[in-house]
Amino acid sequence: MSPHNRLTMIRRLLYLTIITAIICSACTNRKPNYVIGVSQCTEDIWRDWQNSEMILESMLHDGVELRFKAARDDSKRQIEQIDSLVESGIQLLIVAPNQLASVTPAINRAYDKGIPVIVFERKTDSPKYTAFVSADNYEIGRMMGEYVEMRLKGKGRVLEILGLKGSSPAEERHKGFIDALKGSEIEIVASLQSDWTEEKGYETVKNYTGNLEDIDLVFAHNDRSALGARRAFIEAKIIPLPLFCGIDGLPGQYGGIQMVRDDILDASYIYPTRGDQLLQLALDILDGKPYPKETVLTSAIVTSENANVLMLESDMVVRQSQRLTRLKNMTDTYMQQLGTHRVISILAAVLIFLLLLMIVGIYYHYLQTARLNDERNKMEREKLDFYTQVSHELRTPLTLIQGPLEELTETEEGKKASRETRALYNMLRRNTNQLIELINKMLDVQATGSLDILATDRQSTVMAPTQLVLPPAPVEDDGSKSTILIVDDNADIRTLLRRILQDRYQVNEAEDGQQGLELANEIVPDLIVSDVMMPVMNGLEFCQRVKDNMATSHIPVILLTARALSKHQVEGYESGADGYITKPFSADVLIARIDNLLRNRLRLKGLFGSEEEKEVRQTEAPAEEPQKKEDKFIIRFREYIEQHMSDSNLGVETIGMELGLSRVQLYRKVKALTGQSPVELLRTVRLHKARRLLQDSVKSISEVAYEVGFTSPSYFTKCFKDEFGVSPSELIS
Repeated sequence: MSPHNRLTMIRRLLYLTIITAIICSACTNRKPNYVIGVSQCTEDIWRDWQNSEMILESMLHDGVELRFKAARDDSKRQIEQIDSLVESGIQLLIVAPNQLASVTPAINRAYDKGIPVIVFERKTDSPKYTAFVSADNYEIGRMMGEYVEMRLKGKGRVLEILGLKGSSPAEERHKGFIDALKGSEIEIVASLQSDWTEEKGYETVKNYTGNLEDIDLVFAHNDRSALGARRAFIEAKIIPLPLFCGIDGLPGQYGGIQMVRDDILDASYIYPTRGDQLLQLALDILDGKPYPKETVLTSAIVTSENANVLMLESDMVVRQSQRLTRLKNMTDTYMQQLGTHRVISILAAVLIFLLLLMIVGIYYHYLQTARLNDERNKMEREKLDFYTQVSHELRTPLTLIQGPLEELTETEEGKKASRETRALYNMLRRNTNQLIELINKMLDVQATGSLDILATDRQSTVMAPTQLVLPPAPVEDDGSKSTILIVDDNADIRTLLRRILQDRYQVNEAEDGQQGLELANEIVPDLIVSDVMMPVMNGLEFCQRVKDNMATSHIPVILLTARALSKHQVEGYESGADGYITKPFSADVLIARIDNLLRNRLRLKGLFGSEEEKEVRQTEAPAEEPQKKEDKFIIRFREYIEQHMSDSNLGVETIGMELGLSRVQLYRKVKALTGQSPVELLRTVRLHKARRLLQDSVKSISEVAYEVGFTSPSYFTKCFKDEFGVSPSELIS
């Protein structure tokens, strides 16, 4: 919650505390100076709260009488009530019109008699009013629309429950909501006409003839309508329930803030009541003071992120109000019995003053502490971002220095170079490594807040990377090279990596994460090497999306980046990376890491063996261990084949459609994980199933052949002998 909103809530608390000052005038029975009529269009918790605020405010002003009327959503009744208030001798009228035009004649009659009119919360179509106070209902609808778009991530189906037909809040909220969703892929399936009551919201949804199961979110024009709509969905046994959003965000028990906190509503919007401000405006008009013609109230959205804080603060306000109300009643009783209102007034004033001083002091200290903490955290984040960016900018050119330098020293010319030339090579290597070490120390200082690291003896700098003896590069079963995809926005880095890897692997390149993702889905490489800090789509998001995609989830990803802090490495591994190498890097280390990951991937091919092998693995390991070892995709693939192997028409297209992959993607993924094509794997599984049936049952060879999906017993016999070295008849003889 922002400091501004917290300040507003605290001001309300302080303001409610001040009402104890009523004891100074509790015993007076003088004729009121001002009589103000309040015509509410309905009765609900929102207006009860607003009326209470006006009453509390009136207690701070001597000689103010409030006369309340509520029309219960009936325009005819409201017209009669306004005329009755005017005839009773009110000096100012505060009115919330039930509908835009229907109540206008009564408002005009009051205005024409010289009675100032304040229109609040809802509009009238007449210019005959003294002042207007309301929140911006169009803006509220627009902001709720933006929240819905964000909550549904730009896609989904929304059911809208409108407020009372003809009322300005309903029309403006609807328009703002519609405008906010223009251009998005969110579909408003229907805008159902309701009013402002829970029961009408329930009946509206219950009578809706559309498909409730296809609704992702329900947006109602107030919290009570949202609650009624939710009840209708529950009665219709819709599982899971859609999200429900409303407007009002009232404090206290059964208010919108509590419903958001308790996950009954997904969000609400605090529609400000501000009865205190409304009454103060009325008194300014009656006292002849300057006043604004139009007053727009501001507020904010209530979500699960801030509902707990708002609920705690609103409960504090409610409890304080209740305590002070009880204090007022007790004070009246004591003053009537003892006649000591002056002494009590003085004591209460001193108590209030001390309480105000204490609250203001505590709150001021809190604001100062919060401000300092925010500034300190902001500075720390900015410094870390700066050092990270500098590290990235320095490590990339250092990589392009160190890599070619190491390559030069390993060439025939480098090995035959003169003593002076080799000395120059060593000097370059030492200073490059020293610069890398200094960059690492800068980042360590930023991460730990200590300057002691910089005092480390420079002689501890690593002079040169360890030269590794690399094993032969892993290759596919057909002898072809493994495919590597390089994703980096720096063309020189891509060139360097290609030079390092092209003799051992088939290399492809992409300039950013988005292009890399498209290429990965197209070619399904055996391994990916990616930078982290890239435009369009960074490496962390790219890695996450590769791992989340069924077609590419098996591909190992190495993040090659200048982000060297441990927290950065944690972020990399959390995104699904299989390796994390910082720039500048050793070519030998990179190749060794790639070969190791590819070799581990080749080992997975043994996990999809025969039934006997599977049984051996299950007896040698706990029951859940195969689940941990086998790729989830392979488990799903195998289960589908076993369930449908009797279908002789089962083909690659059908399997791919079931698993959400194209024919090419299915072929490459299965080939990478098992060493066999999908067709070969299907035949292998059928043959192993057939051998087990022949050994364990009395079925004939033809019956077994048809049961496992072969259309010809003779072809089955040929495949069986090719696979096991014996014919089916020899096996069962």
